[in-house]
Amino acid sequence: MSGFVGVVVSDPSLQGQFTQVELRSLKAKFVSLKRDSGHVTTKNLPGLMKKLRGLNEVVSEEEIAAFLSESYPDSDHEIEFESFLREYLNLQAQVSAKEGGAGGGRGGKPSFLKSSITTLLHNLNQAEKSSYVAHINTYLREDPFLKKYLPIEPSGNQLFDLIRDGVLLCKLINVAVPGTIDERAINKKRVLNPWERNENHTLCLNSAKAIGCTVVNIGTQDLVEGRPHLVLGLISQIIKIQLLADLNLKKTPQLVELFDDSKDIDEVLSLSPEKMLLRWMNHHLKKAGYKKTVNNFSSDVKSIPLKLHWTPRIRTKGQN
Repeated sequence: MSGFVGVVVSDPSLQGQFTQVELRSLKAKFVSLKRDSGHVTTKNLPGLMKKLRGLNEVVSEEEIAAFLSESYPDSDHEIEFESFLREYLNLQAQVSAKEGGAGGGRGGKPSFLKSSITTLLHNLNQAEKSSYVAHINTYLREDPFLKKYLPIEPSGNQLFDLIRDGVLLCKLINVAVPGTIDERAINKKRVLNPWERNENHTLCLNSAKAIGCTVVNIGTQDLVEGRPHLVLGLISQIIKIQLLADLNLKKTPQLVELFDDSKDIDEVLSLSPEKMLLRWMNHHLKKAGYKKTVNNFSSDVKSIPLKLHWTPRIRTKGQN
């Protein structure tokens, strides 16, 4: 007599987050929703997720919809069961984190999905995406395979759609660190089957890790689905590695401006590329009359006074 199999999830780490009782219950609810609609899209999920354990008393359907829109801007995006499980876990984690933080509590509604914050995140993602699209269009526009798809339009979801077959990310990794991936190993047919697509994404993630990217929270399925926040996070790391790789005296002789005297040479050359870039930026800000020191590329560069000093410097350098 054969043993009981139960609900099987292809990702063992995902399956380990649930008991078989929970998986059967969630699968039944998901299948019921699919039976009613023919397929399940992100706009179908808020009503279902609102009733699930850990969410039914603390978030509204509107807040769940806002959360899902960060990963799936298209509300008609079709969702598979495993993606549904991941979003359920992600939402539970967000709720738990907020309830455990300052000002949180069982009685209060979490504020992490308020519309103003969601709008801000959306705007930040749009600006981030536009800069990455411009970079990709510049460096890959002459690629024999990709040039028929480029330039990418910054608005809309063309970037995430193009990511799904894995070719673009593999090509971008080779731009960042030439020769990392043997081009012959990339599946580049016009239409790829799921197995070929998964091969490309596995190659991409292994190669990204090899050049120094952190990919611990990214799986091949995330890239197949073109999940925006994970895709943008990976592209950001790849581009950063590319840009910082050129930060040395041989490729960027302008760095000689950082040396006040010969004693500074060893000190500057011993800096990491990121710290060297910060020093170069502070050097030009000081020349422009900016008094403060920039210590990072996140909170410090959001300063309006800094932008007023820095933007003209960028324009001048670009014109020259």
